[in-house]
Amino acid sequence: MTRPTFSVFIAASLDGFIARPDDKLDWLDRFDGEEHGYEAFSSAIDTHLVGRGTYEVVLGFPEWPYGKKPVVVWSHRGGTPRHGEIFASGSPAEVAARLERGGARRVYIDGGATVSAFLAADLVDDLTVSIIPVVLGDGIRLFRPPLPERWLTLEGSQAYPSGLVQLRYRRAR
Repeated sequence: MTRPTFSVFIAASLDGFIARPDDKLDWLDRFDGEEHGYEAFSSAIDTHLVGRGTYEVVLGFPEWPYGKKPVVVWSHRGGTPRHGEIFASGSPAEVAARLERGGARRVYIDGGATVSAFLAADLVDDLTVSIIPVVLGDGIRLFRPPLPERWLTLEGSQAYPSGLVQLRYRRAR
């Protein structure tokens, strides 16, 4: 078996926040009409791995955003699935091994704490970060310390008419 590829596709404010302090994402609404490659990215992944905080936020959305693809909620406390999701605990390496045994090949990681933990465990293979032209001043950080130093290789960048700039990185070896 081969370890799944772990990918991040996320938006962050210029000052590094992925949500307001109250978990609100309303500052992203003005970019809803502009295609930034998420559809192509989403079609290439087979499993979603989200942290508990992200999961709780997503449950408040009008529609379940993950379609029919498997969703694994990384949480130290279980829960009652509402859309067929699976709750998993353990270290990032243990969760990665479980996903590998389950046949996952490309996993989308979402949520600041989850992204940071998998990055710290050297399990993130590629990151797409869309920088939103706003300074929020406070909120939930994309990367949470402590993190070891990690070098990345820029694979591409694109500026959009809205001012959003997207950066695509791969883990440097």
